[in-house]
Amino acid sequence: MKRRLQARITIEAVLAIACLTLAIVTVVDREWIEGLTGADPDAGSGAIEWLVVIGLGLASVILSRLAWRTGRRLRAAGT
Repeated sequence: MKRRLQARITIEAVLAIACLTLAIVTVVDREWIEGLTGADPDAGSGAIEWLVVIGLGLASVILSRLAWRTGRRLRAAGT
């Protein structure tokens, strides 16, 4: 069980950091999404980018909270 919890906390923490990093990149350079996909769904208004920032920020907070909770479970399991 400890090994499974350790793997889970690692995955949650890595995903939280990745989401936060992408949110920061999107705030700094809003055009990276268009450069990557070649699509401009919001016709240059930036609305989609702000939705991406909010979504990634929210995902980062949720994943961080899950990692914290998993860490508590791991400590309770007696590491």
